[in-house]
Amino acid sequence: MFESSRPLRLTLYSLVIVAGAVIAATLAMRHAERQALVEDAARANQQLGLYATSLHTLIERYRALPAVLALDPELRSALDGPLTAQQQDLLNRKLEKINGAAESSTLELLDETGLAVAASNWRLPSSYVGHNYGFRPYFSQTRTLGSGRFYAVGVTSGIPGYFLSSAVTADDGRFLGAMVVKLEFPELEREWRQGSDTLLVSDARGVIFIANQPGWRYRLLKPLNDSDHAELKATRQYDKQPLKQLDYQPLESFDDNSHLARVDGPDGKVDYLWESLPLAAEDWTLHLLRRPQVPFEDSRTAALAAAGSWLALVFLLLFLNQRWRLAKIRQRSREELERLVEERTRDLRTAQDGLVQSAKLAALGQMSAALAHEINQPLTAQRMQLATLRLLLDHGRVDDAYKALKPVDDMLTRMAALTGHLKTFARKSPSGLRERLDLATVVDQALQLLETRLREEQVSTVLHLTRPAWVRGDSIRLEQVLINLLRNALDAMHDKPCKRLEIRLEEDEKLWRLTVSDNGGGIAEEHLAKVFDPFFTTKPVGDGLGIGLAVSFAIAHESGGRLSAANQGNGAAFTLTLPIDQEAQGPCSTQ
Repeated sequence: MFESSRPLRLTLYSLVIVAGAVIAATLAMRHAERQALVEDAARANQQLGLYATSLHTLIERYRALPAVLALDPELRSALDGPLTAQQQDLLNRKLEKINGAAESSTLELLDETGLAVAASNWRLPSSYVGHNYGFRPYFSQTRTLGSGRFYAVGVTSGIPGYFLSSAVTADDGRFLGAMVVKLEFPELEREWRQGSDTLLVSDARGVIFIANQPGWRYRLLKPLNDSDHAELKATRQYDKQPLKQLDYQPLESFDDNSHLARVDGPDGKVDYLWESLPLAAEDWTLHLLRRPQVPFEDSRTAALAAAGSWLALVFLLLFLNQRWRLAKIRQRSREELERLVEERTRDLRTAQDGLVQSAKLAALGQMSAALAHEINQPLTAQRMQLATLRLLLDHGRVDDAYKALKPVDDMLTRMAALTGHLKTFARKSPSGLRERLDLATVVDQALQLLETRLREEQVSTVLHLTRPAWVRGDSIRLEQVLINLLRNALDAMHDKPCKRLEIRLEEDEKLWRLTVSDNGGGIAEEHLAKVFDPFFTTKPVGDGLGIGLAVSFAIAHESGGRLSAANQGNGAAFTLTLPIDQEAQGPCSTQ
């Protein structure tokens, strides 16, 4: 009876071992697949950030345009009184010319009721002129808040776009109308379409309005309520476009904005890695859908490693059991089992080392791609310095070699400082930032960015800076203003044999007064009152749109200060005044 049951027990043991190996391999394979999905989702999230940057850059390029144009005296005068047919024709042609130079989609001027009195597309059958857009939310936002934004399908042209608007006001602050720029995104969608990913942009209601693949636009990510339907009908945001619900089912979540989902889309039911990135500035959400690709080799390696580990554990347990029961064959069984354990462990270590090495190579590729451009030229100069050192040492000139080491050290220090500052200067500047900062430091940073040009053009720079000069504002925007002023000064002195640039920062009662003066010959009296007008320039065609000083003027006003221009000596002087940050003044502050 016992002899007959022995084969049965062996069979059961074998089934348990095989079942355990299968379970371990299955679990390891699923873990490897999930880990691959997580890593793929992280890469997709990084790619999503790049797409978001391209969209944000496109919008930011035009965000200040309506505010700058709203300062135009001709547009303000046209809205402040009766508009003749001749004035309207001149305004249409002017907006047409500016629209071509700025490369925007369309420009339109609305009166206080929302009626389009002039537009850049006045020649087309779909001209906005004569149509009333007072029902659009961007117009009511502009009347109430001074600026507005709204994405919608054009009720006149039928073409969707993003409308950015700014209030046109009289000298006494009366609301005269709105200046509106419309942005269309065909080039952006075409650029996004070159990749294999599906890119979508949805609004706050979950309506997809931008897509790089056909069949996705005007799909709903969530149901609309009665209030949503009523508002969409009133604003005609997606005029005459049928809004269809997108059927998708989340399968696995990685974080709040990352999950695996099964989507019943234009290509049928497909599993996607779905990455989302809120765009807070526009109240939109950018989505990236990517078909998951789990490498078969990684899954197989993980399965084999898990099965091997399970078998090693089982064999070890069997070995210990046999050690007690079979003393005569203990040594032989032990050697066999140890050999199997060693082989499985070696396979597992080899697989693990391969994964670690792959991760190292990926990280190395990212770092080298980011740093190569910044350090290429300094490294070339350092190689030349090292060659000089070798020549000096070959000739026994040790003291001279020590002296030659200093430029190399200075260059490394400069590379570190410049790289750090460029990283800070390139960062995204939050809208409406009012941080406490030292205006003298802003001057230092602007000069550092222009140091190469100052040195090449042999400009004599004179600094009179009071430190610290505490103000409230956005250092990136103020640095942009200062760079515009310095570049204008350098352009004015380009044909002068002796170039002299003076920067003076001093306290004037409750204000900091920052003056940038040059010896470039000054500004003609007839042009002095127009230097801050949008698109006014005395430079040759192709050398600029004349918008730099207008943007600088707007930034200064936004920061609570003032930007002015005057002639001084044999050159021009631009003065930026900003209120002193009173919180920084105290018994421990230094002037």
